[in-house]
Amino acid sequence: MTLPTDLFFYAKWSGIATIICLLVAIVSFVVGWGFRFRLVGVTSFMGVLTTGIFALGLGLFPHAKIPGAARYSLIYDNGANQAVVAVAPDIEKSAIEPTLLQAASDLYSYGRTGANGDNQFTIKLRTVLHPQTGVSQPLFLGEAKRSLITREDKDIEIKVFSQNINKLPPAKNT
Repeated sequence: MTLPTDLFFYAKWSGIATIICLLVAIVSFVVGWGFRFRLVGVTSFMGVLTTGIFALGLGLFPHAKIPGAARYSLIYDNGANQAVVAVAPDIEKSAIEPTLLQAASDLYSYGRTGANGDNQFTIKLRTVLHPQTGVSQPLFLGEAKRSLITREDKDIEIKVFSQNINKLPPAKNT
């Protein structure tokens, strides 16, 4: 069952029911029924309900699950065209590219805008190493660039920073 499609179907029928309630309310005013003001309330409620169902249908999108992607945390997001996600330092080398694809899919939104006419959304993947006690070293492992315009972007540009991947602990770098 795909919810957005079903919700639009329900919104259509709720809209039809709202129009019927509106027509009955108009007839009640013409005829002079005593409960005509209650019909105005019912029509108003139906209008709000229809709008809510329609808006809910706009907000739900299918979630793509990329095989091999590691868990990540959103660290920085300017709400426009840049985001940074963090992974554990024991990430496998083979999981970096799928994790970038997963983040590019998850963080896309129609509300994002490009700065200075740039229509690219950049997601950077990083981890934090602790070479000594009390010392933290951020390490960028890769980045993904995707279109801000197209939700189903097939041309996502992935860069994996192999020089930084070699700095990961040797036992975990498989």
